[in-house]
Amino acid sequence: MILLILDYGSGNIKSVYNSIKQVLKDNNLNYKIIVSNNINNIKKSDYIILPGVGSFGNCMENLSNKPGLLDNLEEFVFIKKKPFLGICVGMQLIAEYGLENGKTNGLGWIEGRVKHLDIQGNLSKEKLKIPHMGWNNLKVNYKNKLFDKVNEQDQFYFLHSYFFEAKNIRNILASSYYGMSFPSVVCKENIIGVQFHPEKSGNSGQKVLINWLNNY
Repeated sequence: MILLILDYGSGNIKSVYNSIKQVLKDNNLNYKIIVSNNINNIKKSDYIILPGVGSFGNCMENLSNKPGLLDNLEEFVFIKKKPFLGICVGMQLIAEYGLENGKTNGLGWIEGRVKHLDIQGNLSKEKLKIPHMGWNNLKVNYKNKLFDKVNEQDQFYFLHSYFFEAKNIRNILASSYYGMSFPSVVCKENIIGVQFHPEKSGNSGQKVLINWLNNY
């Protein structure tokens, strides 16, 4: 099995790589990890992780600038229907569009938009700081194998100023709270997005990663 971490100039690649490597070792899984944006590597991959750090617009621009990359990602997701995981901004890019520094079209794989956390002023009233940086739990909305052995006491690391406002509540597997409730895990068939950083979430994050590998 080949797991590809997409290197497009906008991801926390090293942390994701090290975390996945540890998960595979701990669970005796002999997967090959590739860090690449090469089209041929995408074609032969069994899993793809899209990390993301920075602004929605810059990340989307970097994805779009590689000839053939988006077409091959869509073939991987929609034709081959193989497992895809977006992390942080990588999750947000799955949306139809983002509203950071103007409107920018996203991948459009799950209906919804990306908005600023403070859009309704709730955070200012509660004197919370932006970005949301730190540890939060997940409120599971729909049972899913992604949450096997995950409970409400498990803490996950977040670092973000924007959130994915999914149009269909059935796509929101779990939510978290920071002055307001926001989707922390979205899903549509073989597409998973997590707002938190599983690679920085210790044992809790590793549980989610192994569940993804085992069940998707």
